[in-house]
Amino acid sequence: MSDDERDGVKLSNLDQPLFEDATKRDLVDYLDAVAGRILPVLEGRPLSVIRILRGQGPFMQKNLPKYTPEWVKRHGMWAETSKREVSYALCDDRRTLMWFANQRAVEYHPTLMRAGETTGPTHLVLDLDPPAGDDFAHVVKAAGLVRQALSDSGLAGAVKTSGSKGVHIFVPLVPGQAFDDVAAATRALAARAEQVDPSVATTAYIVEDREGKVYLDSTRAGGGTVASAYSPRLRPGLPVSFPVSWNDLENVVPADFTVHTAPALLGDKDPWAEMMPEPQSLPSDLVEQGHTIPIARVAAMHEGKRRARARAQHE
Repeated sequence: MSDDERDGVKLSNLDQPLFEDATKRDLVDYLDAVAGRILPVLEGRPLSVIRILRGQGPFMQKNLPKYTPEWVKRHGMWAETSKREVSYALCDDRRTLMWFANQRAVEYHPTLMRAGETTGPTHLVLDLDPPAGDDFAHVVKAAGLVRQALSDSGLAGAVKTSGSKGVHIFVPLVPGQAFDDVAAATRALAARAEQVDPSVATTAYIVEDREGKVYLDSTRAGGGTVASAYSPRLRPGLPVSFPVSWNDLENVVPADFTVHTAPALLGDKDPWAEMMPEPQSLPSDLVEQGHTIPIARVAAMHEGKRRARARAQHE
């Protein structure tokens, strides 16, 4: 098999710069090296990717382009925002992954539900986002609050770097828990973590209300997507979203894990699969508490309008 063809996919321009410190070959080689680990977390899930084309800025691709090969599996879903049917890819095999790599697809964002299933999300997810310019130690403290809130609620999760500045915490779920209930439980979990130490973390959706704290983003529920474990991210050095044990979290920084370093660190292991707890049922009190907490985006919209009216009255 020649270097410019893998699994029947012809690869082109492998030595072209892709991003800072990385060529297209680096991306292809990395995704090929971790295919056995990333495919299980992409399989059967409608996929959005972030691509970067020569001479253009990055863009998110949801709808497959017309030139997509027929052998790429796809799943049609109605998009409420654009009022149209979107044909999402299902990246279920190495051949499809190599095709995406050749398309300069750097980031891989699967949904939290499987295609065609109506039994609810497979995971509850909290996305911890530090304030601009903040160090990772602050995120680690906030992650500890979430871990405490999980434990107090009788739950357990796995953590990975986001590949950017924060972390993602995943709680695997027993099938059949309604989207609204999972979204509610996510809000309640964030609120409980914030209450453990309000000086470290916040659930404030409006940026100027966060006061330099780590934001506990509970909005990745339902049809939302999250950068997958092992996905590269479009950042300098091409970092990747990398699983870390809870005990090791304070000993790493996101920049430790890149397309250049991650394969050797992984060896033949799949830490994301190994660290993921068994699927869990959400406690009823967590769900009930969450249903009393307003949805962040809706609350922020109303608060934004209220502040605009208040400013207008004072002008």
